[in-house]
Parts: sequence; structure tokens; C-alpha cells
Amino acid sequence: MLPEYKTSVTKVDNADKMAGKAIFTGDIQMDDLLTAVSVRSTIAKGKVLDIKLPELPKGYYFISAKDIVGENICNIIFDDWPIFVDKQVNYLGETIGLIVGEDKGKCLDLAAQVNITYEEETPVFEMVNSYIYKEFTKGNPELFKGAAEIYSESFATGYQEQAYLETQGMIVYFDNDVITVKASMQCPFYIHKAIMRVTNYPENKVRVIQPAVGGAFGGKEHYPSLMGGQLATALLKIRKPIRMIFDRPEDIAFTTKRHPSRTEISAYLDKHKNIIGLNIHVHIDGGAYKGCSGVVLSRALIACTNAYTFDNLIVNGDAYCTNKVPSAAFRGFGSPQSIFAIELFIHHLANHLGIDPLELRNKYMVKQGDITSTNGIFRDPIVLKELRDKAMKMSDYENKVKLYSRPGSNRGIGMSWFLHGCGFTGGGESDIIKAKLRIKKDKDGVVTFYTSQVDFGQGNRTTLKRIVVDTLGIPEDKVIYDAPDTSLTLSTGPTAASRTIIIVGGLAAKAAQHLKDIWVDGEEQEIIEPYVAPNFIHWDEATMQGDAYPGYAWGVNIVEVSFDPLTYQIKVDGCWSTYDVGHCIDERIVVGQADGGIVQALGYGYLENEVAIDGKFRQRNLSDYIIPTIEDVPELETGFVDNPFPYGAFGAKGAGELTFVGGAPAIALAIEMAIKHKVNKVPANPEYIMELLSHED
Repeated sequence: MLPEYKTSVTKVDNADKMAGKAIFTGDIQMDDLLTAVSVRSTIAKGKVLDIKLPELPKGYYFISAKDIVGENICNIIFDDWPIFVDKQVNYLGETIGLIVGEDKGKCLDLAAQVNITYEEETPVFEMVNSYIYKEFTKGNPELFKGAAEIYSESFATGYQEQAYLETQGMIVYFDNDVITVKASMQCPFYIHKAIMRVTNYPENKVRVIQPAVGGAFGGKEHYPSLMGGQLATALLKIRKPIRMIFDRPEDIAFTTKRHPSRTEISAYLDKHKNIIGLNIHVHIDGGAYKGCSGVVLSRALIACTNAYTFDNLIVNGDAYCTNKVPSAAFRGFGSPQSIFAIELFIHHLANHLGIDPLELRNKYMVKQGDITSTNGIFRDPIVLKELRDKAMKMSDYENKVKLYSRPGSNRGIGMSWFLHGCGFTGGGESDIIKAKLRIKKDKDGVVTFYTSQVDFGQGNRTTLKRIVVDTLGIPEDKVIYDAPDTSLTLSTGPTAASRTIIIVGGLAAKAAQHLKDIWVDGEEQEIIEPYVAPNFIHWDEATMQGDAYPGYAWGVNIVEVSFDPLTYQIKVDGCWSTYDVGHCIDERIVVGQADGGIVQALGYGYLENEVAIDGKFRQRNLSDYIIPTIEDVPELETGFVDNPFPYGAFGAKGAGELTFVGGAPAIALAIEMAIKHKVNKVPANPEYIMELLSHED
């Protein structure tokens, strides 16, 4: 029997999706609609000397850098990623051009006949060339010189594929001389700005409209800007509607992934086994272009001490340039990599010192009033102990630890606890995003509000609408909230970084309350609500010092596994989670996020293995890139501790990314107990376990 969620309502898009009526990018039909396919580089690094095209039939076109009328730059954060290769190739599969025509099969045949002559150069596939470096300190690291002992370890995480249901897809067309875009995306205004830059079109001549979107997880935050620049260039030349939709092998092979990482941690200990402080260095593989790697690195560094407080820190990190597909956003945005490392490190350190790991972890657990890693303050109540105790009771953790620690048990149970900062780092919200929400009332009392938040399955349209309905206290059918359209919507920022509910939801509640306060029946009224950061937020980006986030969400994951010593396979037998997401506005939606997040995290921890050899991914589809299925997932038990956040709508905080970040360390620690051997990287798949057990410590 399904649980009853007293706070929940039916999702606004439920009926259309259940009936198969939702219109995705691939469902859109237009007269004279053409198809685009990519012509990609076949080398990882080198110069393009010559491009020879086959004879193109009438109505078929080749689009390249020569056709760009504006700047050949994909508008992200840094100006280093070209829309099309001009002369220099920097990764295998980089887009050199498009073949556009009526028949996709014919376009693919023509693309395969394009003959490109290169001057090959020596590519770099290892993390040796840093293109972004960040650092900060806390306390007095000079005290490290008096340490009685230094304990060090290194941890690694691999690529992870977003594996969204709907692959990357986009359609562009002219509507009264306005470049109009519909796409599977997360950030309409990112695409909007990218197309303006490539085409030199003014703001009012570019329009981005969100259709139904089948999943994203960060993978559709930046890559659609690249596609938008390519297709808009083709549109200017051909003047007919054009659609490009990747098949699964192309999507896996050439779109952005989670950054692989290596994290090195050293603990400086006094003679009483107390931790004086930590020295942490995080390395991430950014791929061929910087993209958002600087921001991912920042979050990884800020989260590197996780839900622990240490008085003295040296923290630094590098993002490396390699001749591989660029890495970019993925649920958690850098924190899963560093939280995996610190959770296992503390556990291993305790074992090294002969201390119960739970005792050591409890000793340094963060509490309200503590100083953050970047010298901010944890100002709000922290209910991590309650989350821990509730999860341990749900799972019978202590008894199972005693039972499974025995030799030959082949079973294990692991626990992680974790935090996740809500919103963009530091001054990102107030200085860069500068969100503004628009809400209007007509003479009949019908209220329409506008945001740029994309609902790609997580329930944003339902939850944000509910905030406005409940604040105004009017019937649901009197409130209209449609999918984003940049011709109508002011930018409330990207749908990313666990910011939708805490930032945009907060704006929606404030705007609705302001409208309620001035409500006059029979009159048209409008409110423009700008985001104003809490006055306690002070952040120095150059030194990475201050309050990194307006608030934090918290969680505990416990995972139980069994190990087959014949096949080296791991089976997940149980999974229990507790979360503080402030107050659950719609509990069923939050549970959906929690279930999806932990399953995706378990895959990251023990199944999903994407390997690039000489810049080429060995895995090309969902038959050889294995993600968890229903057969791999036990019944999931999820609980919450209500801890309303004063700056969130109805006390809510972010939930989407939080529910991912603790899964990998929890399952890795469970696997450690089952195989009686340390784990230092994920995925801890059978091949890695076999390698571990074939060598002595």
C-alpha cells in the first residue's frame, strides 16, 4: 500500500504525462522542418587543415564556423568553448559543423562522407595542466608543525552519466523574425544569451520556450547553449525550422558528465589523537574547456569538511585541462566528490587510531554556531543528531554493525551524514543572478506569475504554484503558472544549485504576499519582486571567505549490502534516509526527489562505470553503462525532521541535490565492512573489489 502524504496534491502535469499527451521536443511538428546532425572531429587534439564536403543534394547544407555572424563562443562563464571548431580541435567528437536537410538518414550519410584533414598534436588525458586554482585557509595552520602524527589518504571518483530519460534535443524556427527555441533544457535564459551572442540579435528578437522536459540532473544546464548557438547559426543561413535530437550513443559519447576527481587529505594529530586540522587538495578533470568547472571546484572545496568542524584548515584545489569531453554540472555540483572523500577518510582515520568510527565522527559533528570551512557561521538550528538517531533506529544500525563486523559475514552496513548549501555560492545570487519574479492580477482576480524555473520532472510547477495559491488564499484555478517563456518572463535564474524553492520559492511567497497586501478587486495589478540576500551574507570570492550559502540542508543515509565472494557482486539489501529540508511543502514530491537521488547516488557508488581511453568513452549506451534498475533497489525508507528555515517559503530549503550527496560514501562504507577491506574510490564495482582482494594492504 502506498503511503498517504497529507501535505501533497496532484502534480499539475500529472494527467498529461500519464496519458502520454505531454509535448516534448521530439513531438513538435512544423511545416518544412529540417533535421541537423553533427560533423565531429575524429582526433582529440590538432589543427583542421582542410574540409572536403561531398556533393550536397539540393536542400542540404553544411554549417560551420564560417557561417557565424556574431562571436564563435559558447556563452557560459569563460570565453574558451567555441560553438564550432574553427581551426583548433581540443577533444574527440568536438563539433566541426552540421549537415542540415530534410531526411535524417541522408544527413547522417552525408556527414560520414565529410573528409577532414588534420595536423595532429599530442593530447593530454591526465590531470597535469591546471587551468583553475582556488585556495583558502581557516584558523592557524602553523599549528600543523607541532603535530605528533600525520595521517594521509587519497580518494578517487569517476565520470557519471546523467542518463536522463529524454536525450538532448532542440528545435529552432523564425516566428515573425524572432529566433524562437524550444528545447530539452534547464536554463532558458542561458540559451537566450548564448544565441544573442552568436547571432548579434537583440534581446527582443530571441525567444526561448520550455516544452515538456524529460529529466536533466545538470546535464542540460550548459550543453543546450552550445546546441542553441549551432542551430541558430544554421537558422540564419537556411531560414527554415530545424531540429536536432541526439540518439543515446551520441548523447553519452559527447555531452558533459560529472567531473572525475582525486582528493588528497592529511590529518594533523596531537599526542592525544585529537585532530589539529586538515590539509585537503581536490583535483577535478574539467575536460577540454573550463565551462562551469570553476564553480564546481568552489563547491567541492567549500564542502570538503562536510558536516564536521575542524579549527584549522588548508584547502586548495585545481581544475585540469584535458583533451576529453568537457565536464560540467551534475546533481550535487562538486560536493559529492569531496563528501565521498571526507566521509571515508574520517572512518579510516578512526580505524587507524583504534577508535570507534562513530565516536570520532560524533566528536567533530557540526553544531549551531560553529565556524564553517570558509569562516562563515552556521546560524540556524542543526538537527543532525536527530537525523542520525532516527536513521540508526530505522535501520537497526548498531546491532548490524556488531553482527556484520564478524569475519566471514559477507554483509555490511554503512552510514554517511552530510550537508548541502542551498543556492549559488557566495554572492552568486545577489551579484550575478539578480533574480526578479513577476506576478500579475487581472480585473477578474486571476493571478499569473512568471519564473524561469524549468520543471523537468521534479515538480517545480506544482510546488511554486502551491506557494502562491496558499499565500494568496484563493482557489487554485485562479492562479496560472505556465512553463517559462523568455518573452514573458523575467529571469529568476537557472534551475540548478538547489535554489528553486529556497530562492525562487521565497520570491514567489513575498511577491504573492505583497500583492495580497495591496489587492484591489476589479483592478489590474502587477508586482516585480527582486531577490535581496539576507543581510548576514558576506562573501569574498577572491579569498573564498565568508558565508557561502544563505542556508544548509542536512541528511543521513544508511545502506546495507551483501557480497558474493564467488562473483564479487554487491547486492543492496536495505536503504534508510533521513533529511532536514526545512519544512516539506509537498511531502510526496520531496520523497520522490529523495528516492530518485539516493538511487542515482547508489549507482554512482557501486555500478556506474564510465571510462575514457585516449579521450573516447568505452561505454556508448545504457546496455554497457549500467545504472540501477528496480531489481537493484530495495524498499526505500525515508524520514524527515521538520526544521523550518526562516528565509525559505513556508520554511522550505533545497532537497534535489541533498538527496544525492551521501549515497556513495554510505554504500562504500557498507562494502568495506562486507569485504573487510578499505575502499578508496567509486564505483566500487566487482572489478575493483576483485583487485582489492587480490592484494594485501
